[in-house]
Amino acid sequence: HIFLLVMARTKQTARKSTAQKVPRKQLAAQKIARKSAPIVSGVKKPHRFKPGTVALREIRKFQKSTDLLIRKLPFQRLVREIATEFKQEIRFQSQAVLALQEAAEAYLVSLFEDTNLCAIHAKRVTIMSKDLQLAKRIRGDRF
Repeated sequence: HIFLLVMARTKQTARKSTAQKVPRKQLAAQKIARKSAPIVSGVKKPHRFKPGTVALREIRKFQKSTDLLIRKLPFQRLVREIATEFKQEIRFQSQAVLALQEAAEAYLVSLFEDTNLCAIHAKRVTIMSKDLQLAKRIRGDRF
């Protein structure tokens, strides 16, 4: 089946010209000047994405990945620093530190999800410290 769409022809009405016609040579010269103006600087502007595009790409990337986001050694130093407050000369298996890191990151991700929901509830897209405090209070977190 072949469908053919045909628009109805209409008459063109005469319009009053308000501007003087410019000779074609001048028009062509103006176009060339306009095109060559940005090239004169010699430095090409770097490409910039619209605000939010890169953020959304990063969100997708990090939601896909399962690897840890906090660096291992700084986290290990923090764990050891906190542990020495309770007992001097404490030792950790490497798997124990990794388990602590997995738990800490899971807790933080969950907390930030709730924080984001609090911000959205307040009709905002930017999270604030008050959203974090509200999320912790609703959860009943003690720390």
